[in-house]
Formats: sequence, structure tokens, C-alpha cells
Amino acid sequence: MTAQLHGILTALTTPFAPDGQIDASTLRRVVDRSIDGGVDGVVACGSTGEFAALSNAERRTVVETVIDQTAGRVPVIAQTGAVSTAEAVELSKHAEAAGASVLMVVAPYYEPLTTEETVHYLRTVADAVSIPIMLYNLPVATGVPLTPDLVRRLATEADNIRYIKDTSADMAYAGQLIHNHGDVISTFVGWDSLFLAALTEGSAGVMSGSANVIPAHLVSIYQALQNGDLDRARREWAQIYPLIDAITAAPYNAAVKAALDAVGFPVGGCRKPTLDLDSAAAAAISAAAVALPQLSTAK
Repeated sequence: MTAQLHGILTALTTPFAPDGQIDASTLRRVVDRSIDGGVDGVVACGSTGEFAALSNAERRTVVETVIDQTAGRVPVIAQTGAVSTAEAVELSKHAEAAGASVLMVVAPYYEPLTTEETVHYLRTVADAVSIPIMLYNLPVATGVPLTPDLVRRLATEADNIRYIKDTSADMAYAGQLIHNHGDVISTFVGWDSLFLAALTEGSAGVMSGSANVIPAHLVSIYQALQNGDLDRARREWAQIYPLIDAITAAPYNAAVKAALDAVGFPVGGCRKPTLDLDSAAAAAISAAAVALPQLSTAK
């Protein structure tokens, strides 16, 4: 698919079996859950998918499984960033060959890079493939903030760098990208509690781990905004915000999986060393999930 990305993108969780191995059959059901909920795209091996806890072979397996299960129904964004440039290039070429629509590329997440090292890494990956690239601004993990000016430089120097996912939780930064650099790059905000703010600010869309849990609710809010019905969007957002707040207040990946369990869609725990949530956090998520409105009464 080459159409412009927009709307709600699910940062897919990666299910694990009790023995710690990837549960491919449940992963396929996770993909269908989001697509059936109306999302505009799915993301394989993002942070919510615990990519850093997967081997490169496992990352390739997840990408292939998601692409196969999606079967062209929505675009697949594959996160292919790695600790080394060589690994990132190999994973990117594999994802392109497997049929990914877009590659999301995080900077190496151990040794913080200089600006020029960051540029060289991202340009090398972009030059190795022909499909669009989504930059991934994740400074808390990489130690490298992608400044608006650097984003513009990268987008103007590489024709296939067309998107950025911002997971800085900084709406002022996202606003600069949207309003000052929207002519060269489309911004997706990747912070669940900023969902409504990002869309009303004019982002191209949002990337959400909570979309694993409540895809149809988030899509309904997006559609309300597309139809110019801000009042409905705000009303529906207020109804689901307690669950969003409970998820983002806890260790995130474990919280998404706890929320899925709470709505009757268990996907197993996180890969160690990440532990399950403590009882208080799990109870808060469960209570918020029980209180979710039915879409038929939310409009």
C-alpha cells in the first residue's frame, strides 16, 4: 500500500505463550481485533510490541505474521530500528521484501549518538530501501531528541522520510512539527493520553497501544472529529479516559496486556525481565475496563 498514512494506528502487542515463546496464533487474533475495530493501520515490533526483548529472528517472524494476517486490509508499519546500523538495514530490507507499507526507525537505544551520527544512521537505513520511512522520536530510550529542525533536514534530504512518530509526551514539540514542518513530514503522536489533543491540533493521526484494547472506541472519536463533531468526540473521550489514564499510569506494556485481559482477550504476560502489574494497578485497569461505555450509547 502506498496511500498516505492517516488516522488510528495500533501499536500491536506481542503475545507470549506460558513458555515465553511468541504466540503466533494469538498475534493473528490481535491483528484482527484492531482491523475489525476499524483502525487505519497496524504496527509490528514497536515499543508496545516489546521489540527490544525479541531476537532479530523473532522480529522477522512477527513482521511476517502481521503482514500475512493483515492481508492488505490496512497498511503495516514495521519498526526496524536496532542497536547497529547493519542490523537496522537488514531488518528494514527484510520488512520491505515481506510487504511492509512503511518502516518506522528508532535510533540506537544504548549509546546516545551525536547529531551527525544520528543523521548518518537514519539516512543509511532510508537509502537502503524504497518504501516510506517513519522517524521514531523516543528520547527517553535513545537519549537523542530529534529536534524539529533536524526532522526537517532529514525529510528534505531523503525523499522517502515522510512521517514521524513522536513519543516525547511534549505537545509543544508536536505542535511545532505539525504547524511548522507539515509541508515536509506528517506527524503521528504516540502518547495515549494526548490522543484527543493531538488530533484536534491537526496531527495526521495517532499511534496507540490502547488501540489493542479499545480500537472501535478510539476510531469512533477519530470519526467524530473528521465529521466536525467535537462535542461528541470530547464526550466519548471523557468516557474512556479513566482506562487510558490507568494504562498510562502503570508500566505501559504490562498495562496494555492487563487491559486486554480485563476485557476478556488474554495475550499472556510480558517477556522477562518485565513483570506483571502489581495488584493495585491491575485492579485500577480492571475497574476502568468494566466501566467502558457501549459504543451504541456513546454517540
